Amino acid sequence: MPTYEELKARVLSLPYAPGVYIMKNAAGQVIYVGKAKALKNRVTSYFQSPAGMTPKTRRMVSQIDDFDIIVTESEFEALVLENSMIKKYKPKYNILLKDDKGYPYVKVTTSRPYPEFSIVSRPEADADRYFGPYSGRRAARQAIDTICEALQLKTCRRQFPRDIGKERPCLNRHLGRCIAPCTGDVPPEEYAALVQQAISLLEGNFKGLAKEIEAAMAEASENLQFERAAMLRDRLRAVQALGARQKVVAGGFADLDVLAFVQGQTRGCVVALHYLGGSLQDKEYTVIDGVTQADAGEVLGDFIKQYYSLRQAVPRTVLLSAEIEDGEAVAEFLGSIAGRRVEVAVPQRGKRHDLVRLAEKNAAEEISRIETSQERRLKSLELLQGMTGMDELPEVLEAYDISNFAGADTVGSMVVFEHAQPKKSRYRRFKIESAAFGQDDYRSMAEMLTRRLQHYADGDEKFSPLPSAFLIDGGLGHVRTAQAVLDQFGVTTPCFGMVKDDRHRTRGLVAPDGREFGISTVPAVFALIGRIQEEVHRFAITYNRNLTGKSVRGSTLDKIEGVGDKRRSELLRHFKSIENIRSASLEQLRLVVPNNVAIAVYDYFRAKEAGKGKEKGKQDA
Repeated sequence: MPTYEELKARVLSLPYAPGVYIMKNAAGQVIYVGKAKALKNRVTSYFQSPAGMTPKTRRMVSQIDDFDIIVTESEFEALVLENSMIKKYKPKYNILLKDDKGYPYVKVTTSRPYPEFSIVSRPEADADRYFGPYSGRRAARQAIDTICEALQLKTCRRQFPRDIGKERPCLNRHLGRCIAPCTGDVPPEEYAALVQQAISLLEGNFKGLAKEIEAAMAEASENLQFERAAMLRDRLRAVQALGARQKVVAGGFADLDVLAFVQGQTRGCVVALHYLGGSLQDKEYTVIDGVTQADAGEVLGDFIKQYYSLRQAVPRTVLLSAEIEDGEAVAEFLGSIAGRRVEVAVPQRGKRHDLVRLAEKNAAEEISRIETSQERRLKSLELLQGMTGMDELPEVLEAYDISNFAGADTVGSMVVFEHAQPKKSRYRRFKIESAAFGQDDYRSMAEMLTRRLQHYADGDEKFSPLPSAFLIDGGLGHVRTAQAVLDQFGVTTPCFGMVKDDRHRTRGLVAPDGREFGISTVPAVFALIGRIQEEVHRFAITYNRNLTGKSVRGSTLDKIEGVGDKRRSELLRHFKSIENIRSASLEQLRLVVPNNVAIAVYDYFRAKEAGKGKEKGKQDA
């Protein structure tokens, strides 16, 4: 096998000619097939800095061990060759469409006296009519069944006129679902006329057929043929309902297709909307793994070639949600399939742009439906791991927050998320003891983590095992305080601070060494960290309010004359604790509350201290 330097040397000798390049791995397997307008320019791009490559391309390049080229006469010839080689080799890093379901056609045997409907894989060169292709056999069968029911055509396997009169009419006749040509009472001309109406429906001509039936119904009424008029009325209603529901999948006759690619959290999706006469007729979607939104142009370029090669039916216009490489060559390729000119465009405004937005909306809906909540959670953890460089998937995350009220009742909260979901049975609360020395968030955080890790070191099962990562609500100072505690216990678990912006919205994660990881551009991680931060804050606030409510309701200050809710709050807000109020001088109290209230508070605590002194004297005696 050639070395990397030998491959680079070969690249420099490639011609500036159109052609196809075939990338191979160490086992000699074809892993990617591509086409190029100028082979040297395109292949050289794979042997340069990977900084500008998409993740998918970087993965592919890392596997290249050798490559071949095939020079062609034109870019169009290269595109055709590329498409056939992708079908042949099914390379790992090409976008591959599954063609096992096929795109069937509806066949109408108009060459027979009593035409029949069937589903076939492809049209044949005979006198019968073919409609499609349909998105699958189920769609084709639905089209046949719906039309036959609306026009009361036969759905049995009997062949007429051979089997006329051989058996009794089936249940469909008695239910009014079939005009029963098996009885011999339906001439071939009458049945053929109904089949012609079915063909109009398959062609999407609902309005024209409705007008024909209305005219026939009016004529029957004028001739006093009321039974026939009633039958035509029911048929008209069925056809109108059929048109309103758009049950016929007329993708093969679409004059406009709209293709859009949307990337979800775990998968991508391409949606194709088929329009006929300005009306939406059908939708198809294909789920694609291993790509990102940055690959949109490549995905659509590969998709459009394979998709229409399989369908063998191309509309006059194809609208795309993103620019594709060599759009003119692709349009020529589609024209070769259709036998006429095909327009390929990426609209930027107007009605066409609105159609593309609708296709994108449909793709997003399909992704939302297909992606399970478990997949989304797993993907968010994988992205978090890749972003921060953690060695293992962060399946268990522990988050911490500090809360206090006016400097009093300082509490800490610990919440746990397992597999990106809250694990409330592992939540823990801490009443911070060091708060008696004054408000200090760093000191409070250090106390909380020290107590948590000491429980773990002592073998307390309620605090085991350690998480995959610690998340601290706060900035660089908070996370460095937490890291110091982890170092003290010899814990090597990663630790990050959850940083907010000036508007108190989650901005990113910060490591103890000062590195900050922005998460606002990664929706899955942004949503996960934001949810964790809100949950740990909610848990801390709830505990704090419970404690504050108890202390306020039973506060010593409530026993002092002249101290109500307002004065109590003012005193606590200023002095931070009851102990500080107890030891305050009269002058200090007067700075916060009126003179009479200050005297009452001062005298109350001095009287209590005098009482304690007397009680202690009695005990000593």
